[in-house]
Amino acid sequence: MTAESSGSLFTVVKIGGGAGIALDHVSDDIAWMTDRGHVPLLVHGGSALTNRLAEQLGHPPEFVTSSSGFTSRRTDRRALEIFQMACASINKSLVERLQARDVNAIGLAGMDGQIWVGPRKDVIRTVQNGRTVVIRDDYTGRVEQVNTLLLETLMRDGYVPVLMPPAISYDGEAINVDADRAAARTAALLHADTLVILSNVPGLLRHFPDESSLIRKIRATDLRTMGEVARDRMKKKVLGAEEALAGGVSRVVFADGRVPHPVRRALEGEGTVIHA
Repeated sequence: MTAESSGSLFTVVKIGGGAGIALDHVSDDIAWMTDRGHVPLLVHGGSALTNRLAEQLGHPPEFVTSSSGFTSRRTDRRALEIFQMACASINKSLVERLQARDVNAIGLAGMDGQIWVGPRKDVIRTVQNGRTVVIRDDYTGRVEQVNTLLLETLMRDGYVPVLMPPAISYDGEAINVDADRAAARTAALLHADTLVILSNVPGLLRHFPDESSLIRKIRATDLRTMGEVARDRMKKKVLGAEEALAGGVSRVVFADGRVPHPVRRALEGEGTVIHA
Protein backbone atom coordinates (compact mmCIF):
# COMPACT_ATOMS: atom_id res chain seq x y z
CA MET A 1 0.00 0.00 0.00
CA THR A 2 1.22 3.47 -0.67
CA ALA A 3 1.30 6.07 2.04
CA GLU A 4 -1.30 8.02 0.12
CA SER A 5 -3.73 5.13 -0.24
CA SER A 6 -3.28 3.67 3.24
CA GLY A 7 -3.03 6.85 5.26
CA SER A 8 0.02 5.42 7.09
CA LEU A 9 3.73 6.02 6.75
CA PHE A 10 5.45 3.99 4.07
CA THR A 11 9.18 3.39 3.75
CA VAL A 12 11.41 2.34 0.88
CA VAL A 13 14.73 0.86 2.04
CA LYS A 14 17.67 0.86 -0.38
CA ILE A 15 20.39 -1.61 0.66
CA GLY A 16 23.80 -0.76 -0.70
CA GLY A 17 25.76 -3.22 -2.77
CA GLY A 18 29.10 -2.34 -1.18
CA ALA A 19 31.11 -4.58 1.12
CA GLY A 20 30.24 -4.77 4.80
CA ILE A 21 26.45 -4.38 4.74
CA ALA A 22 24.95 -6.54 7.52
CA LEU A 23 22.07 -8.25 5.73
CA ASP A 24 21.05 -10.12 8.90
CA HIS A 25 20.66 -6.85 10.80
CA VAL A 26 18.67 -5.35 7.93
CA SER A 27 16.45 -8.43 7.81
CA ASP A 28 15.84 -8.24 11.57
CA ASP A 29 14.57 -4.68 11.15
CA ILE A 30 12.32 -5.55 8.23
CA ALA A 31 10.76 -8.29 10.37
CA TRP A 32 10.35 -5.76 13.19
CA MET A 33 8.52 -3.42 10.79
CA THR A 34 6.18 -6.09 9.43
CA ASP A 35 5.37 -7.27 12.97
CA ARG A 36 4.01 -3.77 13.52
CA GLY A 37 1.85 -3.83 10.42
CA HIS A 38 4.17 -1.90 8.11
CA VAL A 39 4.93 -3.34 4.68
CA PRO A 40 8.18 -1.79 3.45
CA LEU A 41 9.68 -2.15 0.00
CA LEU A 42 13.34 -3.07 -0.45
CA VAL A 43 15.74 -2.22 -3.26
CA HIS A 44 19.33 -3.43 -3.49
CA GLY A 45 22.34 -3.32 -5.76
CA GLY A 46 25.33 -5.62 -6.09
CA SER A 47 28.49 -3.66 -6.81
CA ALA A 48 31.00 -5.46 -4.58
CA LEU A 49 29.90 -8.97 -5.55
CA THR A 50 29.77 -7.97 -9.22
CA ASN A 51 33.39 -6.85 -9.02
CA ARG A 52 34.49 -10.13 -7.44
CA LEU A 53 32.57 -12.25 -9.94
CA ALA A 54 33.85 -10.23 -12.87
CA GLU A 55 37.45 -10.85 -11.78
CA GLN A 56 36.80 -14.57 -11.27
CA LEU A 57 35.12 -14.91 -14.67
CA GLY A 58 37.89 -13.16 -16.55
CA HIS A 59 35.97 -10.02 -17.39
CA PRO A 60 37.41 -7.46 -14.91
CA PRO A 61 35.17 -4.55 -13.96
CA GLU A 62 35.66 -1.29 -15.80
CA PHE A 63 34.40 2.10 -14.67
CA VAL A 64 33.91 5.27 -16.67
CA THR A 65 33.50 8.87 -15.61
CA SER A 66 31.06 11.22 -17.32
CA SER A 67 31.84 14.85 -18.13
CA SER A 68 29.65 15.83 -15.15
CA GLY A 69 31.88 13.83 -12.79
CA PHE A 70 29.69 10.78 -12.14
CA THR A 71 31.40 7.38 -12.16
CA SER A 72 29.46 4.34 -13.41
CA ARG A 73 30.07 0.74 -14.39
CA ARG A 74 30.98 0.10 -18.02
CA THR A 75 28.27 -2.40 -18.96
CA ASP A 76 28.83 -4.33 -22.17
CA ARG A 77 26.72 -7.44 -22.70
CA ARG A 78 29.05 -9.75 -20.74
CA ALA A 79 29.29 -7.27 -17.87
CA LEU A 80 25.49 -7.09 -17.81
CA GLU A 81 25.26 -10.88 -17.51
CA ILE A 82 27.73 -10.89 -14.60
CA PHE A 83 25.87 -8.03 -12.94
CA GLN A 84 22.62 -10.01 -13.15
CA MET A 85 24.30 -13.06 -11.58
CA ALA A 86 25.54 -10.99 -8.64
CA CYS A 87 22.25 -9.20 -8.04
CA ALA A 88 20.28 -12.46 -8.26
CA SER A 89 22.56 -14.09 -5.67
CA ILE A 90 22.08 -11.20 -3.24
CA ASN A 91 18.37 -11.06 -3.93
CA LYS A 92 17.74 -14.69 -3.08
CA SER A 93 20.00 -14.45 -0.03
CA LEU A 94 17.86 -11.57 1.23
CA VAL A 95 14.62 -13.41 0.48
CA GLU A 96 15.90 -16.47 2.34
CA ARG A 97 16.83 -14.37 5.38
CA LEU A 98 13.44 -12.65 5.40
CA GLN A 99 11.49 -15.87 4.97
CA ALA A 100 13.39 -17.32 7.95
CA ARG A 101 12.00 -14.39 9.95
CA ASP A 102 8.41 -15.03 8.79
CA VAL A 103 8.50 -12.13 6.32
CA ASN A 104 6.77 -13.15 3.09
CA ALA A 105 9.38 -11.58 0.81
CA ILE A 106 9.23 -11.84 -2.96
CA GLY A 107 12.37 -11.16 -4.97
CA LEU A 108 12.00 -9.53 -8.37
CA ALA A 109 14.20 -7.88 -10.95
CA GLY A 110 13.13 -4.50 -12.24
CA MET A 111 12.51 -6.00 -15.66
CA ASP A 112 10.04 -8.56 -14.24
CA GLY A 113 6.52 -7.41 -15.00
CA GLN A 114 7.98 -4.16 -16.32
CA ILE A 115 8.41 -2.94 -12.75
CA TRP A 116 11.14 -0.52 -13.88
CA VAL A 117 11.06 0.80 -17.43
CA GLY A 118 13.16 3.47 -19.06
CA PRO A 119 15.41 4.38 -21.97
CA ARG A 120 18.69 2.70 -22.79
CA LYS A 121 21.37 5.30 -23.39
CA ASP A 122 22.22 5.53 -27.09
CA VAL A 123 25.72 6.73 -26.33
CA ILE A 124 27.78 7.40 -23.24
CA ARG A 125 30.24 10.28 -23.31
CA THR A 126 33.11 9.66 -20.94
CA VAL A 127 36.29 11.50 -20.08
CA GLN A 128 39.48 9.46 -20.42
CA ASN A 129 42.89 11.10 -20.01
CA GLY A 130 41.33 14.49 -20.60
CA ARG A 131 39.64 13.43 -23.85
CA THR A 132 35.93 12.81 -24.51
CA VAL A 133 35.33 9.21 -25.60
CA VAL A 134 31.98 8.02 -26.96
CA ILE A 135 30.79 4.49 -26.06
CA ARG A 136 27.92 2.99 -28.06
CA ASP A 137 27.64 -0.67 -26.97
CA ASP A 138 26.69 -0.01 -23.34
CA TYR A 139 23.60 -1.48 -21.68
CA THR A 140 22.83 1.26 -19.18
CA GLY A 141 19.82 3.49 -18.72
CA ARG A 142 17.56 5.03 -16.13
CA VAL A 143 14.17 4.29 -14.61
CA GLU A 144 11.35 6.56 -15.78
CA GLN A 145 8.26 4.39 -15.22
CA VAL A 146 7.39 2.17 -12.25
CA ASN A 147 4.66 -0.48 -12.29
CA THR A 148 3.07 0.82 -9.10
CA LEU A 149 -0.09 -1.22 -9.66
CA LEU A 150 1.84 -4.49 -9.44
CA LEU A 151 3.85 -3.37 -6.40
CA GLU A 152 0.76 -2.06 -4.60
CA THR A 153 -1.07 -5.32 -5.28
CA LEU A 154 1.80 -7.35 -3.81
CA MET A 155 2.08 -5.17 -0.72
CA ARG A 156 -1.68 -5.10 -0.19
CA ASP A 157 -1.58 -8.90 -0.13
CA GLY A 158 1.17 -8.86 2.51
CA TYR A 159 4.24 -9.51 0.35
CA VAL A 160 7.45 -7.54 0.88
CA PRO A 161 8.96 -6.81 -2.55
CA VAL A 162 12.74 -7.07 -2.80
CA LEU A 163 13.74 -5.35 -6.04
CA MET A 164 17.02 -5.45 -7.92
CA PRO A 165 18.37 -4.28 -11.29
CA PRO A 166 18.30 -4.72 -14.21
CA ALA A 167 15.37 -2.73 -15.52
CA ILE A 168 13.84 -3.16 -18.96
CA SER A 169 14.20 -0.62 -21.75
CA TYR A 170 11.39 0.66 -23.93
CA ASP A 171 12.80 -1.63 -26.64
CA GLY A 172 12.69 -4.70 -24.40
CA GLU A 173 16.39 -4.87 -23.51
CA ALA A 174 17.77 -5.48 -20.04
CA ILE A 175 19.57 -2.37 -18.80
CA ASN A 176 21.82 -1.69 -15.85
CA VAL A 177 20.30 1.12 -13.80
CA ASP A 178 21.61 2.86 -10.71
CA ALA A 179 19.81 1.24 -7.77
CA ASP A 180 19.87 4.42 -5.65
CA ARG A 181 18.10 6.43 -8.34
CA ALA A 182 15.74 3.54 -9.10
CA ALA A 183 14.82 3.41 -5.40
CA ALA A 184 14.27 7.17 -5.42
CA ARG A 185 11.97 6.97 -8.44
CA THR A 186 10.07 4.07 -6.87
CA ALA A 187 9.68 5.90 -3.57
CA ALA A 188 8.36 9.00 -5.33
CA LEU A 189 5.82 7.19 -7.50
CA LEU A 190 4.61 5.08 -4.56
CA HIS A 191 4.22 8.24 -2.44
CA ALA A 192 6.61 6.98 0.22
CA ASP A 193 7.09 9.10 3.31
CA THR A 194 10.72 8.04 3.83
CA LEU A 195 13.55 6.69 1.70
CA VAL A 196 16.33 5.06 3.72
CA ILE A 197 19.61 4.54 1.85
CA LEU A 198 21.96 2.15 3.68
CA SER A 199 25.64 1.97 2.81
CA ASN A 200 28.97 1.06 4.40
CA VAL A 201 29.52 4.53 5.88
CA PRO A 202 27.44 6.27 8.60
CA GLY A 203 26.07 8.85 6.15
CA LEU A 204 27.38 11.74 4.10
CA LEU A 205 30.87 12.63 5.30
CA ARG A 206 32.24 16.15 4.96
CA HIS A 207 35.79 14.80 4.87
CA PHE A 208 35.65 11.27 3.44
CA PRO A 209 36.68 8.75 4.80
CA ASP A 210 36.72 10.43 8.24
CA GLU A 211 33.54 9.05 9.85
CA SER A 212 33.67 11.68 12.58
CA SER A 213 32.90 14.28 9.90
CA LEU A 214 29.32 12.99 9.49
CA ILE A 215 26.86 15.64 8.32
CA ARG A 216 23.75 14.98 10.38
CA LYS A 217 21.17 17.27 8.78
CA ILE A 218 20.82 18.86 5.36
CA ARG A 219 18.09 21.10 4.05
CA ALA A 220 16.70 19.95 0.72
CA THR A 221 17.50 23.39 -0.71
CA ASP A 222 21.19 22.81 0.15
CA LEU A 223 21.37 19.30 -1.24
CA ARG A 224 22.65 20.26 -4.68
CA THR A 225 25.78 21.80 -3.17
CA MET A 226 26.47 18.52 -1.34
CA GLY A 227 27.56 17.01 -4.65
CA GLU A 228 30.86 18.78 -4.08
CA VAL A 229 31.29 17.05 -0.71
CA ALA A 230 30.16 13.58 -1.81
CA ARG A 231 32.79 11.11 -2.99
CA ASP A 232 32.57 8.10 -5.28
CA ARG A 233 29.24 6.23 -4.99
CA MET A 234 27.82 8.82 -2.62
CA LYS A 235 27.46 11.25 -5.53
CA LYS A 236 24.72 9.05 -7.02
CA LYS A 237 23.06 8.73 -3.62
CA VAL A 238 22.91 12.51 -3.27
CA LEU A 239 21.43 12.75 -6.77
CA GLY A 240 18.88 10.06 -5.89
CA ALA A 241 17.93 11.91 -2.70
CA GLU A 242 17.41 15.09 -4.67
CA GLU A 243 15.15 13.28 -7.13
CA ALA A 244 13.16 11.55 -4.38
CA LEU A 245 12.48 14.81 -2.54
CA ALA A 246 11.55 16.56 -5.78
CA GLY A 247 9.11 13.70 -6.41
CA GLY A 248 7.28 14.22 -3.12
CA VAL A 249 9.15 12.01 -0.62
CA SER A 250 9.16 13.78 2.75
CA ARG A 251 12.49 12.54 4.10
CA VAL A 252 15.65 10.80 2.90
CA VAL A 253 18.13 9.27 5.35
CA PHE A 254 21.66 8.14 4.47
CA ALA A 255 22.45 5.57 7.15
CA ASP A 256 24.97 2.95 8.24
CA GLY A 257 24.13 -0.56 7.04
CA ARG A 258 26.90 -2.22 9.06
CA VAL A 259 25.42 -1.78 12.52
CA PRO A 260 22.66 -3.53 14.49
CA HIS A 261 19.18 -2.12 13.84
CA PRO A 262 20.26 -0.07 10.80
CA VAL A 263 16.73 0.72 9.57
CA ARG A 264 15.34 1.49 13.02
CA ARG A 265 18.26 3.82 13.71
CA ALA A 266 17.71 5.57 10.40
CA LEU A 267 14.01 6.03 11.08
CA GLU A 268 14.93 7.49 14.47
CA GLY A 269 17.15 10.06 12.78
CA GLU A 270 20.63 8.52 12.91
CA GLY A 271 22.81 9.20 9.90
CA THR A 272 22.34 12.10 7.49
CA VAL A 273 18.73 13.28 7.43
CA ILE A 274 17.37 15.39 4.57
CA HIS A 275 13.86 16.83 4.91
CA ALA A 276 11.87 18.21 2.02
